[in-house]
Amino acid sequence: MLLGMIVLLNVGILCFVLGWLLWKKQKISLVNAGHTRNVREADVSAYTKRMGLGLITIGAGCVLAGTVALGLEELLGRIGLAVGFSVGFALIITAQKKYNGGRIIS
Repeated sequence: MLLGMIVLLNVGILCFVLGWLLWKKQKISLVNAGHTRNVREADVSAYTKRMGLGLITIGAGCVLAGTVALGLEELLGRIGLAVGFSVGFALIITAQKKYNGGRIIS
């Protein structure tokens, strides 16, 4: 159980860092080239912001799950993970649909 919490915390921190680099530094190269093929140059800022926020949200769910499960109930941590992942994944999907020419995967 402790190992799982440590893994969740590390994955959450990694998602936070990658999301921040994507959003604030606009490192679009962190996203697979196939997913950015149809993103126009004018949309790079908005695309990287939404994708970065999606990753940060997923990271927040992982960190929340790890920390809540350490001190409280494991069920609350799982709910936090599910909510964070769902909202973050929805942000990523909507960014792909909007800025990748209407395709989720190109």
